Parts: sequence; structure tokens; C-alpha cells
Amino acid sequence: MAELVEATSLRDEAVALLQALIRLDTVNPPGNETKAAELLRGYLEPLGIECRLYARTPERANLVARLKGRGEGPRLLLLSHTDTVLADPGEWQVDPWSGELRDGHVWGRGALDMKGQVAASAVAIASLAREGFRPRGDLLFAACADEEVGDPDENFGLSWLCEEHPEAVETEYSINEGAGDRLVINDRPVYLCATAEKRSSGLKLIVHGRSGHASMPGIADNALVNAAPYIERIGAWKPPRAHTPETEGFLRAVLGDVPPPDEALARARDVSLFAAETIEPVLSPTLSPTMIEASRQRNVIPGRCVVTIDCRLPPGQTGADVEPELRHVLGPGHYDLEWEDAYGGTRSPAASPLWDAFVEFIAEAEPGAVVAPYCGPGFTDSHYLRERFGTVAYGFFPLRAMDAELAATLPHSADERIDVGDLELGARCLRHAAEAIGA
Repeated sequence: MAELVEATSLRDEAVALLQALIRLDTVNPPGNETKAAELLRGYLEPLGIECRLYARTPERANLVARLKGRGEGPRLLLLSHTDTVLADPGEWQVDPWSGELRDGHVWGRGALDMKGQVAASAVAIASLAREGFRPRGDLLFAACADEEVGDPDENFGLSWLCEEHPEAVETEYSINEGAGDRLVINDRPVYLCATAEKRSSGLKLIVHGRSGHASMPGIADNALVNAAPYIERIGAWKPPRAHTPETEGFLRAVLGDVPPPDEALARARDVSLFAAETIEPVLSPTLSPTMIEASRQRNVIPGRCVVTIDCRLPPGQTGADVEPELRHVLGPGHYDLEWEDAYGGTRSPAASPLWDAFVEFIAEAEPGAVVAPYCGPGFTDSHYLRERFGTVAYGFFPLRAMDAELAATLPHSADERIDVGDLELGARCLRHAAEAIGA
């Protein structure tokens, strides 16, 4: 890590660390995140930052680094994950694990999701430690395993830490991935801050029929065929829209007022197609059929067909709220619905000292820009902190140089990359938040 020692600026240091992280293949599965945890420990520990590795299995370690505070104020956690999704080198312009610096961008799998924020978080806490910063409460940095898969029955990352080592990650505030996109609406920049997120609730549609020999379809009742119209109805269904505190705050920042839910999408589309695409999935629950299981033999007509549906529920909603309308849409028939973990997402209030810190930073970094609350349609590890500790957890890593629409297409895709200016901006933002909470 000599290049980190020689770095002369936050930008140089973050670029060098990100390149080193990308060059470690931590595709999940299998993960092998210990390599990244040890790299980060080797970078932080010489600065006097307490580092501990927590691992359910030796090759899948989570790093928790702690800059000790004075014990007089709230704790802040810079949360991140070091695992990535896979990458097909044949689809890329560069080697996905090269960390190549090209055209002012660091390229590689995880550059945006989310080794870039890992590097910026580590550089933020490292630079503050060098300056002798001692916060009121502890400043923590966690680089966790297993976010991209995160099987609740066999988790190696933050949810496991919350259960087995809660003392390591319990904090009053947390900054994670999830937003930071910059929209420009009528010449005014709007940065999104994820104060809430949906949650994926597994739903199975079980369609019944009668099995039989595939050579004599007339004497059977094919459950797979019976499932087809139900799948079509789910695909065509538009659940009722409703506002949440996040959609109201988003629309107020983008439009200046809050139109009724059924008008919100059209109004947002009038000012920005990307704004409409951003808000559409969070105005209602979403149901997406993704998997199907029927006969296990080609010559056997299935008497049972199971359709797995990815159902994303907003904070405060449950499967019991959705099911009556869903059954109405499906109509009568020989089927059952089975929910798994049918609870909605989580939220944090958009009024807090951490929110104020983001607003202050953006106002200084780009005068005239505003910060808007946002509900993420996906799922992040922030959920576990909110649910277990009541942590005020936000997703925020501002991207100013990279176009928001481009940035939205790159995670989990080919040619993932991050602008080095945004890497520096993110590190500066994290430093500012740490100073604001810990001052």
C-alpha cells in the first residue's frame, strides 16, 4: 500500500485505495471478503484506529474500525459492504478487476456498488485520525460481507453482526449506500437522500391442478397452464398509489407542491423523465413474478405449480394490506397465496442533525442545490440498523460529475466506473458529516 502513503490528497488516496479494493475479487458467492477486510485493517490500524475482524467463517470477515470518542455524544457509523456481484469480462472494455484509471474514472466491478464508498469512508476516517480528530461519540467504519446475497437463514454480514455482536455496530446515526443521485430540475440541482427503503417480501402463488401422463393431456389438469393467466394478471396489475413522507418530500423539492398520488407520476414526467422513473416504484407496492416451478419430468403434467413473486412493500405496509386486492385481481380459482416475511420497509425521520449536515455540505459544495428525501425501491443493510437499534440511517453518497441516468445503469452491469471527482466529493461529504455529528 505504498501508493497510499505517497498520496497527496483525499482524491489520490481514495483512488489508490479503490484500485486496490477492486483488484481483490470478492464476487459473492463465494465472497472471500476477508481479503478486503485485511487490506483495510492494514491501511487503518497504523493510524491508531482500533480495528477488529468479525467472521462467521474465516474467509468471510467483516471489518469494524473505531475512532474512539470522548463518550459525550452520539455515535456515527460509516456503513459499507465489500462483496460484489459477478462480472463477465467479455462484456467489458477493461478487465473488471483491473481498477484501471481511464478518462478520469476508476473502472471495475464494485466501483459504484460499492467499493467506491468503501474507499471514501476509509479515507474519511483515516484523514480525520491523522488530524487528531476526537469526536464526542465514537466514529465507526464497517466494511461488511454478504450484502449482495444476504440469505436471512445463512448470513455472514451486517444482519449476523447485529445478532451476534450488536455492541460492534450499535450507533445512533449511520451513512450507507442507497442514494446521492443528482437531478437537475428547471436548472436547480436536487440531490436524493434515502431516508427509507422498501423491503422484499417473498410471495408464492401456488396453483393446483391434477397430474397425469404428458402423452394424454386431456385426462389431466395442467397446473402450469392454469398459472399462466394469473401471471398475466399480476404483470398487468397497477396497485393503488399512495403518498409516503418520502414521496411528499421528493415531490415538494422537484415540483414545489405535492399533487395527488394518481397525478404525481404525470406531473413528475412533465419536468423530468428520470424524476418520474425515480418515483414510480415507490408510490405503491410492486409485484414481479420471477421464478416458476412445476413438473420435474418432461413426461409428467404437473398437478402443482409454484410461482415466486418478488413483492416490494413500502414502510408501514404488510402483506395483509396487499392480499385482499391481489385476490380480487386474480379472481376465483384453485390457488393459494403464501407469504414469507410479509413486512414492509423501514424509514428514518428526515429531520435530524445528520440530515442537517448533508444539507449544509451540499449548500457549500454547490450553492443553490437542495437535498430531497427518497425511499429506495431496493433493499440495503440500513434496514438491520433501523430495525434492531432504531438507528437514524440514511443512504447518501453524492455524485455530481457523473450523470444520474448513467450512474443508475452501471451497478451490476458492464463497464462499471466512478468519476474520481465524485470519489473525492463523497470522501469530503463523509468527513463533513463526521465532524458535524462529532463536533
